Amino acid sequence: MSESFQRGKAWSIAVLLAVFMLVNFVDKIVVGLVAVPMMTDLHLSPVEYGVIAGSFFWLFSICGILGGFLANRIKAKWLLLGMAVLWSAAQLPIMFSSSVAVFIIARVVLGMSEGPAWPVGVHACYKWFPDDKRNLPVSVMAQGSASGLLIAALTIPHITAHWGWRANFMVLGVIGIVWCVLWLLFGAEGSIDDKASAHHDVSVPQHRVRYARLLTDRTVLSNFVMYFVAYWGLSLALTWLPAFLEKGLGYSNIAAGHMYALAVLVTVPLGIGLSWWSQRLLTKGVSSRTARAVFASICLIIAGLLYCALLVFNLSAFQKVILMAVAGGTSPIMYSLGPAMIGEVTPASQRGAILAIENSIGAFAGVLAPLAAGKLVEMTAGPIGYEHAFVLSGVLLICGGLVGLLWMNPEKSAQRLSAPDVSARVQPAV
Repeated sequence: MSESFQRGKAWSIAVLLAVFMLVNFVDKIVVGLVAVPMMTDLHLSPVEYGVIAGSFFWLFSICGILGGFLANRIKAKWLLLGMAVLWSAAQLPIMFSSSVAVFIIARVVLGMSEGPAWPVGVHACYKWFPDDKRNLPVSVMAQGSASGLLIAALTIPHITAHWGWRANFMVLGVIGIVWCVLWLLFGAEGSIDDKASAHHDVSVPQHRVRYARLLTDRTVLSNFVMYFVAYWGLSLALTWLPAFLEKGLGYSNIAAGHMYALAVLVTVPLGIGLSWWSQRLLTKGVSSRTARAVFASICLIIAGLLYCALLVFNLSAFQKVILMAVAGGTSPIMYSLGPAMIGEVTPASQRGAILAIENSIGAFAGVLAPLAAGKLVEMTAGPIGYEHAFVLSGVLLICGGLVGLLWMNPEKSAQRLSAPDVSARVQPAV
């Protein structure tokens, strides 16, 4: 174990980062949870709503990559603080405007500021935990996201019922500022990568690797594919699941919020349990290929099959909620195991950028999934259009899982990337 590992401080940072992701995901889901009253108030068609929901992701990917490269040069503490301040401010215009253009601009700015949030947050967390202890804290961060969905599902419908749907955006702006104050007081920068590199006690490449080599590595590419399909399912759940519960399955607005909360209550322990299981396998000496790559691939395939079951079996509304909850709790394993595998094969000095590229490629699904779902809902009358959207997500998850089974091997990738780059040319001395 690295001498720089401070268990108590490390976990306090992980908890702060989990709260960071909690706020982040409440920001994301709020539009989905106010979809029906917002569409009614603004007279939006499903495709128009899909444009507003998807606008969050228009610059999400580009800014996510930019933030990742900045994380290689700027302390993560200050990057995280700056992002949280900006996204808190971006909530407020929606409170006072009825303009669709203002809605879109505010959501685009929110996406810009939240684009680097997950990769920079993971990068910051990795500075406090050694490789063999990273699955669980990152899973806790991810479940902070799920807890945000739970809290949002329980509170946003009630805020909407009492004060109108716009009031939610004011509440979120205030909560974001509160987190900023806590992070300013208690946040800190870890040094575990610096000390580990100095003692050469990690197996990741110690020298910088050309990005062309990193981005064409089979494990890295497989991660990108699997992250994309997992994010497709996530963005679909964020933007269309609440509407499906109301318009597709017939629940009232508040009952739909409770059903959404129930789904999250299933996903949180499932996600943490799967990450703990994977980490347990690692501590028992199981290879990362099996404990992380194969494990994550099988989880994605299972989630995909569950979504496809919506059209195969004659299920009640409640059974459909439980089925989607289990699927939604299985596929997010990629958010903890995917970055861990990237961390295995990427030099610490370049990890922030690769994590950001991975997240940004995945987030491109956030642009496509709401629009595709909106089109399917418009094309098909009744709940079947919503179900087709989730089945499409299931097919993508199965394909992504198969890619991981065939291509992903972190140990071999780390070994290959640690070897000298024979194609690199030596520059003449000046």
